[in-house]
Amino acid sequence: MNLPGHPELVTWLLEGDPALRWQVLEDLTDASDAEVSTERQRVAWEGWGARLLAEQDEAGTWAQGLYLPKWTSTTYTLLLLQRLGLAPGNIQALAGCKRLWDGARYTDGGLNLVYRSPETCVTGMLVLLGSYFGYQDQRLGAAVSWLLRDQLSDGGWNCQARRKGSRHGSFHSTITVLEALLAYRRSGGAVLVDAAADCAEEFFLRHHLYRSHRTGEVANEEFLRFPFPPQWHFDILRGLEYFRACGNAPDPRLADAVEQVRLARRPDGTWKRYRPYPGFRWFPLEEPGASRITSLRCLRVLRWWDAR
Repeated sequence: MNLPGHPELVTWLLEGDPALRWQVLEDLTDASDAEVSTERQRVAWEGWGARLLAEQDEAGTWAQGLYLPKWTSTTYTLLLLQRLGLAPGNIQALAGCKRLWDGARYTDGGLNLVYRSPETCVTGMLVLLGSYFGYQDQRLGAAVSWLLRDQLSDGGWNCQARRKGSRHGSFHSTITVLEALLAYRRSGGAVLVDAAADCAEEFFLRHHLYRSHRTGEVANEEFLRFPFPPQWHFDILRGLEYFRACGNAPDPRLADAVEQVRLARRPDGTWKRYRPYPGFRWFPLEEPGASRITSLRCLRVLRWWDAR
């Protein structure tokens, strides 16, 4: 990949953890599928991925919890492993998925790990993890159908809709469900989700990804930060990653958000490590300063955008 003015960036990125290296090879170089696959397999037995897998207990959980504590519970540890690229079919990940699905409250297709009634974000997270890692459960299709029924008239989702009657889509809930539907579709799921995904994508595009539909101002200044992992939070980089991953041509309405990513770039061509969300962590992925994770994520989004 040609990075004008910063030819050393790919070399620097490849000096990072295997969870980064396979993604750099796949997204920023001309490496072969075999090279990418070989590097990706190392996530399970070297570096961050191996350290996280080593924290799983004999019961198949992490931190002895399904959804809590944040961010070391089974749900959030598996979400991090998914973002690091632990390969689908991993035995430990499948055991964790089984604990989540067996431990969830199941109501009319919807799932919850905390409250009594089904909850949009939790259902989305479990659909994402089950679809990505290849967990086979007959409830998966029903959970997707429940999410489709839970979609709001503006095309988004909001986990507060059932508890507090909110009728406007939430940026956080909507990106969570969109990522879940994408993983479900890629897994060969039987329930048709294209129409719902199209409406949710349009929800984001009407907001230029991160602006208020009423004022046009930034809906939340936190959207301009890119911590990794994003946990349940939306930010513009996470949103752009979704639009890149779903394979659609870049929409001009995303231009403003892309420019915000460019503006966050440091003079040396890197992006900084953003302060993580408050909560427990197994270990810090990176120290403050230049972030390989954030730089990789930003560079591949810009490469996708600039190639349009």
